[in-house]
Amino acid sequence: MNKGTVKFYNDSKGFGFIKEDETSKEYFVHSSGIKESIREDDAVTFDLEEGKKGLNAVNVKLQ
Repeated sequence: MNKGTVKFYNDSKGFGFIKEDETSKEYFVHSSGIKESIREDDAVTFDLEEGKKGLNAVNVKLQ
């Protein structure tokens, strides 16, 4: 389980980006991978899963 911060999230479009705390890498997140409602600057935990264009954040939950 990775930890990070929601850098950007557009609720109406259903996607955003999460910045991982440990590596500062950014990962795409789609609304289908979110378990709880998130907003920008929320601290979250997440798993990574291979997507069409690289790793995506999935199973996203608030810390």
